[in-house]
Amino acid sequence: MAKGEDVYVSLAPSYVANYKNISFATMEDAFRKLGFAGAGETALGATIVTEKYDDLVDKSNGKVIISSCCHSVNLLIQKHFPECLDHLAPVLSPMQAHCQMLKAEHPGAKTVFVGPCIAKKEEAERPELSNSDMHDVDLVMSTREFAYMMQYTGIEFDKLEESEFDSLMGESTGAAVIFGTTGGVIEAAVRTAYEWVTGETLEKVEFEQLRGLDGIRSGKVQVGDLELNIGIAHGLGNARKLLDGVRDGTYDFQAIEIMACPGGCINGGGQPYHRGDSSILEARKNAIYQADKDLPIRKSHLNPSIQKIYEEFLGKPNSEIAHKLLHTTYCAKK
Repeated sequence: MAKGEDVYVSLAPSYVANYKNISFATMEDAFRKLGFAGAGETALGATIVTEKYDDLVDKSNGKVIISSCCHSVNLLIQKHFPECLDHLAPVLSPMQAHCQMLKAEHPGAKTVFVGPCIAKKEEAERPELSNSDMHDVDLVMSTREFAYMMQYTGIEFDKLEESEFDSLMGESTGAAVIFGTTGGVIEAAVRTAYEWVTGETLEKVEFEQLRGLDGIRSGKVQVGDLELNIGIAHGLGNARKLLDGVRDGTYDFQAIEIMACPGGCINGGGQPYHRGDSSILEARKNAIYQADKDLPIRKSHLNPSIQKIYEEFLGKPNSEIAHKLLHTTYCAKK
């Protein structure tokens, strides 16, 4: 910014767990006052990624698909469970997908991801995601670092105004917001998958069997004639146990979501410290689900902003250009 370059923020959905009753429009005003050109919600990237997951499960022929949104889990599989790499979804994270979109709309701009995850700093440097010396994500700032920045500059939320959403990068859906808590990625995918497969309207969008804070859990979801058996884990110890079961054939899941941090992104390493107070984690989880309920659109594929992105940028869901931009690869690492 000191060089006069436009810098745009991709803000992770877990911010709603930290700032009660603070809208995204107010958050964007804060970023503008800090000198950023604008901001968009990473949840829009999550919406695009959700549709890619649905397509992968639909074409899996029974092979289990493991979500790849959590970079720490990806590294765990790459380094310690290479036998499971064939199951790891070859899809960009919401952070990468959204920053790509921001740069496509604002050529020459830089992007900064603000979120709860320390591992995203390493993910942003993945050589597979760079074009020469250019990265889709130029800098990663934790939510704690953002709070320090606000404190240092003396900006107070109660004195901020609401900004207009940044053109193409409009408001997100409830399905994208719940990515921030354990079970949210897979629940978002199921909401869309149900309507795509059955052609019917999903009236009740909450899948309680996929929610909770048990370290390893499973839930069955009926999608038309197909019964999906879904596995969920959070916390690295539980992740290892679930991956051991995938490796030795103990589990019979069609789709698996794993998050490295207990509770999911709401408890990421870059979040404000809770110092072992589990009630704070519970409050963050509840804030995420309340934000989902409060949004007028709660299914990814019904988001007008996403429909516009497909019309003007990606063509259609699972198009050749969408596949090219959202596809990535994961290989074994030492």
